[in-house]
Amino acid sequence: MTGASAGPATEVDVAVVGAGFAGIGAALRLARRGRESFVVLERGDDVGGTWRDNTYPGVACDVPSHLYSFSFAPKPDWSRVFAPGAEIQEYLRACAREVAGNLRLRTEVLRARWEGSRWVLTTSTGPVRARVLVLAAGRLTEPRTPALPGLDGFDGPVFHTARWDHAVDLAGARVGVVGTGASAVQVVPRIAGTAAHLTVFQRSAPYVVPRGDREFSAEELAGFVADPALPAALREETFTEMERGLAARRLVAQALDPLRRRALDHLAAQVPDPVLRAALTPDYEVGCKRVLLSDDFYPALGRDDVTLVASALRGFEGRTARAADGSRHPLDVLVLATGFHAARQPYARRVVGRGGLTLDAAWSGGMVSHASTVVHGFPNLFVLDGPNASLGHNSALHVIESQLGYLLGALEHLEHHAGALEVSAAAQRAYTADVDAMAAASVWLRGGCSSWYVDARSGRLTLLWPDTAGEFRRRNGTFDPAPFLAG
Repeated sequence: MTGASAGPATEVDVAVVGAGFAGIGAALRLARRGRESFVVLERGDDVGGTWRDNTYPGVACDVPSHLYSFSFAPKPDWSRVFAPGAEIQEYLRACAREVAGNLRLRTEVLRARWEGSRWVLTTSTGPVRARVLVLAAGRLTEPRTPALPGLDGFDGPVFHTARWDHAVDLAGARVGVVGTGASAVQVVPRIAGTAAHLTVFQRSAPYVVPRGDREFSAEELAGFVADPALPAALREETFTEMERGLAARRLVAQALDPLRRRALDHLAAQVPDPVLRAALTPDYEVGCKRVLLSDDFYPALGRDDVTLVASALRGFEGRTARAADGSRHPLDVLVLATGFHAARQPYARRVVGRGGLTLDAAWSGGMVSHASTVVHGFPNLFVLDGPNASLGHNSALHVIESQLGYLLGALEHLEHHAGALEVSAAAQRAYTADVDAMAAASVWLRGGCSSWYVDARSGRLTLLWPDTAGEFRRRNGTFDPAPFLAG
């Protein structure tokens, strides 16, 4: 995909910010509805979002491939059950070619302000005016770097998994990995054995279940390509199976106990050393944090040239890392697998709504919305993959597609009604109260862990939808003008 700074006119009906799954999905749906007056603004030099940024060794999806793709742009020939990151990136590039004329790459939105009847955007390549603003920047865009004393004095290479430095040769180096979350369980097995020694710093042990990844056979691929009903059926079967996972998150014993047992049995089978196994046994309920999928993470930690430090990293003295347990570990390279600023999204500081209120200020106590898509005080603004619009048990793309249906309905309404769409404060409060009530009895709030799903400022579950993916679509997939203010 080439740059598009010349792009379409600066006066558009719809401006979409971000060209990851949500932004490209919005563009495809808009174009296929015959809408031509829209632009997708992307600060990077390519589309892909998360899958453009994350190129670390072993990067792959943890949702089965046929479910982690658009239902309206199916790809029958995924190579594996769980697609590697490069293949997902190529899929997004292929989708984006259909809307290439509406893309502006290398265009960063510096400010977006509601001015009377339109959004006025200040970008790195010039101003854009749009009747409707769609924020599709996502949650995993800004890597989180821990504030560690002495880190600035570490004179070896330091990089986040989402900013992997491929120029750094790990062969023969003493490498430290901070974190044991979703990216760490993928990267650790891939660099163990390359590094002279690998030290993994773990603040909290994750639950890990078998991944069961494999290549699709030539016969399977031929069948998928020849008969679209086959991958469609696999998609539906996978979706239904993953929906059952919500019961465990609701602390239903009949579902929770088997999931916990599956994870602990996997740990016992792969880690014979009782000391290491104890260090890898979580001290909170399964599902409170993201349940990870891996068949090679535990074996990697059992290698002689790998050390698990079951203690948070506290700081550095030169190239020596100091853990909370007092242990010291000399390192040459430091890899931060420390997640993202997800609960408080940096882009929110740049969005200014009615009366000069920033979105960040509106969300000062945690993200709130109506229908997980619209926010009081921000007319004609639609947030994709934002407040309570992620899933802890199923594919995020199902939610994104539901939100796109809501967006298209709102645009249809705007075509036939003057004025702007601003949801009422009462509707937003009611929706937020409903979500909070659903979340109250969930494992995410009662599971005894500290999780990035929960906003530390309010203690609210602000990232995840605490119900089924099907219920999200039933409730939030169709636009209803009733909760909106007149005018």
